This record gives sequence, C-alpha cells and structure tokens, in this order.
Amino acid sequence: MTGARVAQTSAEKPWAILILLTIGWTISFIDRTSLSSAMADKHFIHEFGLTSVDRGWLGSAIFWSYAVLQLPMGWVVDRFGVKWPYAICFALWCVAAAATSLSHSLPSLFVVRLLIGASEAVVLPASYRYIANRFDEAHKGTATGIFSLGGKVGPAIGAAIAAWLIVTYSWKDMFVLTGLLGMVWLVPWLLMVKNDFPTREQLAAAKRRAKSVPLRNLLVSPVVWGGFIMTFCYTYFVFYCATWMPSYLVEQRGLSLMKSGMLTFVSFISVAIVAVTAGWAADRIIARGRDALVVRKAFVVAGALGGMTVLLGAYAQSQEAALFWNVASLSLAGLATANNLALSKLTLIPKQAIGLSTGILTIATSLAGGVSASLCGWLLHVGKSYTLPMLSVCIFLGIGAVSAIVLMRREWAPKVNEVVD
Repeated sequence: MTGARVAQTSAEKPWAILILLTIGWTISFIDRTSLSSAMADKHFIHEFGLTSVDRGWLGSAIFWSYAVLQLPMGWVVDRFGVKWPYAICFALWCVAAAATSLSHSLPSLFVVRLLIGASEAVVLPASYRYIANRFDEAHKGTATGIFSLGGKVGPAIGAAIAAWLIVTYSWKDMFVLTGLLGMVWLVPWLLMVKNDFPTREQLAAAKRRAKSVPLRNLLVSPVVWGGFIMTFCYTYFVFYCATWMPSYLVEQRGLSLMKSGMLTFVSFISVAIVAVTAGWAADRIIARGRDALVVRKAFVVAGALGGMTVLLGAYAQSQEAALFWNVASLSLAGLATANNLALSKLTLIPKQAIGLSTGILTIATSLAGGVSASLCGWLLHVGKSYTLPMLSVCIFLGIGAVSAIVLMRREWAPKVNEVVD
C-alpha cells in the first residue's frame, strides 16, 4: 500500500484512530502506575531500602517532568504534527519503563521515572489536537468521553497486571514485560495515522487564531484558575489511589499483593463507568433546557463530596467496610470526571483557546500527581497510618468544590481580543 493510500485510509477512520489514542493513553497509565504495585512488594522495598518518604518522592518523579514538558510538547505537536512526535515519545517511554529493571539504586530509579514522565508528556497535546482536528462539534463530547476512559482503565489494568507479574515472576520481569509489550501499539499507529506535518499556511492561520486569546487572557481569568484548582484537587485524589492504594491495602488492611491489585482494578473500572454515565446524564439534562453551567457544577460538587467518603474507610473498624469505602469513594468521584472536563475545557473556554487552556489544566494534573505521591508519603511517615493522607484528600476535594462554585462564572470567562491582520 502506498503512502498516499495509507493517508487516505487513515483520514477516513477517525474513530478507529480515536480507539488507538485511547489505548495509547491506557498504556501510558500502565507504565506510569506499575511502580505503585512494585512499591507494595516487600522484596522491591527491601532491595532499595525504601522509606515511606522515599516511596513518596519516587512515586512523584514522573509527574514533575511530565508537568514541565506539557507546554513544550504542545509546541512540538503544533509544529510537527501528531504522528511522529507521538511515535518517537511512545517508543522512548516504553524503553525507559523496561529499563527500570536495570536500576540498582534510588537515584537511578528516580532518573528513569523522570524519563518516562518527559516522554509521556506528548500524549494529551497530541490526542486532543487529533480530536479537535478530526471530529466536528456534534461528536467531540463523545470522542473526548471515549478517550478519557484510558485514564481510568489504565490504572485498573496496570495495577492488576503488575501485581500478577510480580507474584508470578518478579518485579524486574514485570517492568520488562509491561514496558516492551506496549511497543506492539506502534505497528497500527504507524500504518493508520497519516503524516500531518503542517504547511506554512496552516501555521500562519494557527498563529492568527492564537492571537485572539493570548496566554495573559487565560491567566487573568478566574474561570481558568477555578478549573485549575478543581482539576488539581480532583486529580490529587485519583493519583493518591493510583500511587498509594495498593500499599494501603497490603500494609494497613492485610490484603495480599494479588488481591490489592484486583481491588484497585475494580475501583478504577467503577470510576470509569460512573464517569461516562455521569457525563451522559448531564448531557441529557442539559438537552432538556437546563443551564449547562449549573448542571455541570452540580455534578462536579457531587463528585467532590462523594470522593470525601474515602475518610470513612480510614476509620472503618472492619475490613469489609474499609474496602467498600475504598471502592465507593473513587467511584462516586466519577460524577465529577467528565463534567469537570467539559466545564474547564469546553463550556466556558473560547474555541480558539482550548488547546492552550488544556495545556494549563494538564499542568495542574501533573502537579497534583507529584504533590499527591510525595505529600502522602510524608504524611504516612508522620502519622504512621493512612488516615492523614486520606484526610488530605478530603481537604483538597473540599477546596476544589468551593473553587468550582465561586470561580466558574460566565462573566469571568477568558476574553477574546479583536485581531487585525
């Protein structure tokens, strides 16, 4: 098949490529969260002599480089297209994930995690650019909802697979297998996605659009900061679950590593189902004439309050009650997932600024991951239990709900400037 034929075929199958993007997002989370299962393995902890604080910093490493490179990766994707930047970065993070097995010290582990985070920074800028370019307005909500499943299914699958591989083989084999097997994804990606290197005219048009809503207009908008705070607070909880849930289940609730992986799997699958259902339900209510802003705020606040029930698990006396709230709290937080995404990135944001706004919010996501992993590790060290980490989750979710109520107002949306060529 010629290159022209491949390009034509890929252009006619955006939904197939969307599924491929979703799988790529899933794989990135598998490689991102596999370390969480390793940090619940006593052999891994003993080999590196890890304290709770060490585990916190190690779990946060990936998020710091991920956050720093969000805007630069967006710049690269805008100028060099989606296909090749994504392919190169995908290969790099898979190799880095497999190379974790070669680490022999805490500093080397930290460096490898930084490399994975730096490479994975391409995923969201590339994916959202593809969705924006290939789907019309009537389908962008559905496309975005499908894509977001990768961020929930990935931790679920990653925790279960990583735990099984560690128990069956070893933590070193787990990193090699999860890292290198992901490379299979590159085959359909290279065959199906056309080279979308932009022309000079396309670059010029993009620059003109960007001038109408410059970065300063976003940074002075309370709406953007409301979205930033809510996204940070919601994601703090999600990454607490992705980073510390396996260790909590093993160390404080007495589950085996295999059972902790399965319960983490159930928790993230549940939040994925709730997230999609809540997004659909909000859309139906809005379609009946209700104010989109009010409806989405209500779902966001309900999700934040639901997530705060994680603290009930901390104080539960029985293992059954603790495990119930462990699953229920993350599942209830799913009420906020799709609606916070729509509220922060679409409902109140001018179309010409969605890309830049997404970059800012992705920085919030990355910072939340880093702060959650490291702060919860320190709180665990101080309190000698997971009660303080869970209390921090409740505090952040409360702050996020208040920010959504107070700051997300139409009159405070980013302003659009008139551009004169």
